[in-house]
Amino acid sequence: KRREKLRSALKKSDYERDMTLKMLAICCGSDPRIDSIMENLLDELAEDADDQMKLIQRCALDGFLCESLNRHYGYQSDAWSVKDFVLELFKSCFSMEIGEEADLNADALVFMKRWQNNRHHQKAFEKLSGECAAILDIESRLNQLDYRTLLEDESFKLVEMKILSELIHGLARKSISAKECQRIVCERSRSYWYATFEHYYEAIGYAAEFQQRMDALDCSMESIEDALSRYTECWFRIDQLYRKFIFHVRSANNPHLISELANQIENQYTNNYLLRLNDSWQTFIDAMPSWTQMPAPRQNQFFKHWVAPYLERGNKVCVVISDAMRYEVGEELLARIRQQDRYDAQIASMVSMLPSYTQLGMAALLPHQKLAFADDETSTVIVNGQSSQGTANRGKILNKAAKAEAKQAEAFLSMNRDESREVTRENDVVYLYHNRIDKTGDTRDTEARVFEAVEDTLDELVTIIKKLYAANASTVIVTSDHGFIYQNRKLDESDFSSVEPDGDKVLFRDRRFVLGKGLKAHASLKKFTADQLGMAGDMDVQLPKSINRLRRQGSGSRFVHGSSSLQEIVVPVIQVSKKRKSDVAQVDVDFLGSTSTVISTGQFTAALYQTSACNEKVQPRELRAGVYNEAGDLISNTHELRFESTSDSARDRETKVKFVLTSLADKSNNQDVYLKLMEQVKGTSKQRIYKQTRYTIRRSFTSYFD
Repeated sequence: KRREKLRSALKKSDYERDMTLKMLAICCGSDPRIDSIMENLLDELAEDADDQMKLIQRCALDGFLCESLNRHYGYQSDAWSVKDFVLELFKSCFSMEIGEEADLNADALVFMKRWQNNRHHQKAFEKLSGECAAILDIESRLNQLDYRTLLEDESFKLVEMKILSELIHGLARKSISAKECQRIVCERSRSYWYATFEHYYEAIGYAAEFQQRMDALDCSMESIEDALSRYTECWFRIDQLYRKFIFHVRSANNPHLISELANQIENQYTNNYLLRLNDSWQTFIDAMPSWTQMPAPRQNQFFKHWVAPYLERGNKVCVVISDAMRYEVGEELLARIRQQDRYDAQIASMVSMLPSYTQLGMAALLPHQKLAFADDETSTVIVNGQSSQGTANRGKILNKAAKAEAKQAEAFLSMNRDESREVTRENDVVYLYHNRIDKTGDTRDTEARVFEAVEDTLDELVTIIKKLYAANASTVIVTSDHGFIYQNRKLDESDFSSVEPDGDKVLFRDRRFVLGKGLKAHASLKKFTADQLGMAGDMDVQLPKSINRLRRQGSGSRFVHGSSSLQEIVVPVIQVSKKRKSDVAQVDVDFLGSTSTVISTGQFTAALYQTSACNEKVQPRELRAGVYNEAGDLISNTHELRFESTSDSARDRETKVKFVLTSLADKSNNQDVYLKLMEQVKGTSKQRIYKQTRYTIRRSFTSYFD
């Protein structure tokens, strides 16, 4: 059977070496190339098997294999074996990457890169990498090396761990700048082990930007209008960076590794931002005689301000209300919507009602003439004399203003195409209620997962928007009932107010507000009457100041809302539109430097340039870079590159890539070769040439002795 395979594989032009190589390939079930043969033998080694190697020895081909390894990779050993070769491979490649002398040649490094990038052999690569790291005692070597010398290496998982730990400690102790940290994170995003440690790198990247913004933070505010403007222009980003950082820390396999940095971020966020900002903001709240004096638009004007104008023009409106989607979450949703082809969106803000809790926020978003607190202990809000508790009641209130339907978003998502189209066709107004953030955060046992709930919410809202437009919706508006405060670390005693609400009648109390009648004034609480809040009735409302909480048994304390902090009361309003034509393009990439360059050594560095910053409509581009001869043969290692920089600085969008030439490049001396950027054709496994530039190999005979 093996002879029959050999007969069909042979060509008349084959020499003895070609024939012997094909025999080896048949023994291994691989292509007749030494790299393919070794990949299969390394797979077998990783599985602690040796059937292929025994067959090679029985066929007396082991000597030829050893000689081939010497000829291709410079491997020599008096007692050679596949295991001995792989040990030398990892040792030499590590040495080459950190700039030290190596026993194997540059072709070995190219083989290593191809092997680890071949998804069919990744399991073997990872197992053998770990075993070789232990045998070679790589950990001890790494303890002696500066992590900056390791930035080119991808051989060992331990290298990634070393770089990560240095970045984490350096950022926490400010021995590395935020910009340098972000640059290294960007570089390592191309490394083999990045996917294993992605959450750590993402956390580090967000922490670096967080620190930059904290260093430049100015919490001063001249007026209510100034504070609201600055929050929606810049301050909200700190809340967003903190959320993203905590999300990735929690998603990492070993959060303890990043605990030093996490503790620092927690301290900065709570003490230097959240508390300082809202202490300053509280001075304006204390001086405010009435919440109705807050600048427009206010939440109780939502229907009149955003929905009614569409109805007056004969257009239909779909409103998606995501419970507790604070402004910074809405801003990220805006970006995600814009990333979708043919979708655009604009964001505005409005000030929520007080207290900033679900019953009142949901009621204020409905068409109404009068809002009032129910005169009982339920905290229900009465709209035009009718309870607004529950989806059915809200639907009835909507129907008095227009032909409308209110539904839970979950129910809408479960509809088929015809059912969803009927909802948009038969109604002028559709309200969809989405509840994942508040449902998760408002429960003590799940409040720690609120930032995971935010990520799920963003995905679900994009899905809902797309389904609405697929159901022929003409206008979609996304908003929320209130925001929230969340601190990941357990709160200190100083975060709780010592006051106990008191008055003629205390009807309802939560962590951040109290409803009652004849409530007694207290220095730690801000009091409003219903009239001062734009509500009917004789209810009083008290709110703990700044970010303080009231004590309440049995409830969570890290996720809260109901009071007047900027994070609680600034609510996003996102107006979504859909275009007829595609409006998404990929970023362009070009070569830096001359279009014709001489290569005079066995390796060289090329500079690539992302011509513009990525944004929602200019999206990243993924390319594979390699050097090819005139015949189209690859004569170097390859790099998988992702161009995704959002920086406006041209220098930040430069990428330098090192190429190591194989021995096949020797045949192209004094000839032209091409650095090609290859791109996968969408929907296929095929590659096309995106761009290429010409080089000339001109190596002196002395370079072969380097």
